[in-house]
Amino acid sequence: MTSSAQEPRYTVPGLSTQDGGKAIELLRLRLHALNDLSLTLKHIHWNVVGPHFIAIHEMLDPQVDRVREMADDTAERISALGGVPAGTPGSIVAERTWDDYDVGRADAIAHLGALDLVYTGVIESHRAAREEIGKFDAVTEDLLIEHLRSLEQFQWFVRAHLESAGGVLSTADARTETEAARSAEAR
Repeated sequence: MTSSAQEPRYTVPGLSTQDGGKAIELLRLRLHALNDLSLTLKHIHWNVVGPHFIAIHEMLDPQVDRVREMADDTAERISALGGVPAGTPGSIVAERTWDDYDVGRADAIAHLGALDLVYTGVIESHRAAREEIGKFDAVTEDLLIEHLRSLEQFQWFVRAHLESAGGVLSTADARTETEAARSAEAR
């Protein structure tokens, strides 16, 4: 746990307060990632341009809504475990382990290329948290599995715009959002 984390005074029945504290700490970054993702999706929604504008603009709103529900579920689980969910912008910025989204006004395909990398990061870290939490708390693991179903489906929606008929993903070799945006536009 980080220095800001404390073992809760109580947690859910069947878990030790030590395991409750571990789950809370793992969920803190998941909460930050989900809050950040919902804001990033809205940023893209507002800044997407080009011939695919309306399709992408409308595709993103249900994703925003679902990601906000995931954040709410995560915060409520933190509370149920005896923790205090931190949902302020300052806590996200201070504790996140990733860089801010760096694509501004851009073509729909460029944004989707960058968003593919964003989803990859969120999904990979969600899977890692699920793996760790699964060792001691099946209920919280189930919550993360539910999130992963939606997150992976949303990435599939994004990747459908980036994949060639031959199954080649235009962002496959990109390491940054800017590279992914350029790779997507170049295809």
